[in-house]
Amino acid sequence: MDRLDNTIRPYAWGSTTAIPGLLGTEPTGEPQAEMWMGAHPGAPSRTDRGTLVEVIDADPERELGADSVAKFGPRLPFLLKLLAAGAPLSLQVHPDLTQAKEGHADEERRGVPVTAPHRNYKDANHKPELICALTEFDGLCGFRDPQRAAELLDGLGVDSLKPYVDLLHAHPEEAALREVLTAILTADPEAMARTVTETAAACDRLGGDYAPYADIAHHYPGDPGVIAAMLLNHVRLQPGEALFLGAGVPHAYLDGLGVEIMANSDNVLRCGLTPKHVDVPELLRIVRFEAGDPGVLRPEAGPDGEEVYETPIDEFRLSRYVLPAGGATHDLTLTTPQILLCTAGSVRAGEHDLTPGTSVFVPSGEKAEVSGTGTLFRATVVA
Repeated sequence: MDRLDNTIRPYAWGSTTAIPGLLGTEPTGEPQAEMWMGAHPGAPSRTDRGTLVEVIDADPERELGADSVAKFGPRLPFLLKLLAAGAPLSLQVHPDLTQAKEGHADEERRGVPVTAPHRNYKDANHKPELICALTEFDGLCGFRDPQRAAELLDGLGVDSLKPYVDLLHAHPEEAALREVLTAILTADPEAMARTVTETAAACDRLGGDYAPYADIAHHYPGDPGVIAAMLLNHVRLQPGEALFLGAGVPHAYLDGLGVEIMANSDNVLRCGLTPKHVDVPELLRIVRFEAGDPGVLRPEAGPDGEEVYETPIDEFRLSRYVLPAGGATHDLTLTTPQILLCTAGSVRAGEHDLTPGTSVFVPSGEKAEVSGTGTLFRATVVA
């Protein structure tokens, strides 16, 4: 197995302390938002044999296994991350696989540069993802029931929100959510900025259920995404709990440290809370206007101490081992590729000693015995 040297991405929304705190390093004063573990071409992990991209490209079947290559092609189909939000991320959705393929092909035909700020589909893959909390973790996930959203907006006493309240009351669920989100994103920018300012002041005054939106507005003054965020479920995960974000589900992470895993894609359509491009017509085509419970996941006990976060897709499978002091050695050998990440304690993986924030890549079929005292996350595929 290969010890990984991973890149930390300094996105502006990142916490300055969470990842250094896990790694036991001194903060630099700059945001440290994400640490990437995998073979994404934007920041592949490095090994003694070269980057993980180079290692896999040299012999895909040896590194990934024949079943994984047959199902997903000669590439690692997932990206594992540590994600540390110190400020809200953009409100966003991801396309399904068919939408991604069609959108990518269309932009390729039209000659839209892959680096263009208005490009929606940088690749032809979907991007389901799972976030598992290491600390308390706040996020937004999926639409509230329209009547509950109407009550939340109405309770602010802001006159310019009244049309949205009326729309939410007047239509069936899908139509109500679609019409209100469309109205928010297509409103006159100056009028919307005034509405957001009034809304932020009311949220700040009222606190309680409104406190998260006051904080969002503090980071994104005047942004229509502040109002759009109030249409969504607010979720606070406890350590060990997780959220699965499927295609078309609007979401945003607000604050906290977690382990994130996703299909290896960069396809994001933004709804707000960002200075970046918002393609409203394409966004409205992709969003699933369905209200529902966000579906907090807790790990399900499997054999040999493995705790699995069940999801409906095959590009990744995330599980956790909580290893007690004096516990047995666990054999984690698989015929699929794995990344093992320590998040607490001290874990021995093969010949490698792992401390919090360190990780290894385990090729298909490679012997993978682990022992020690701590918490170990395992990322692999369903092939």
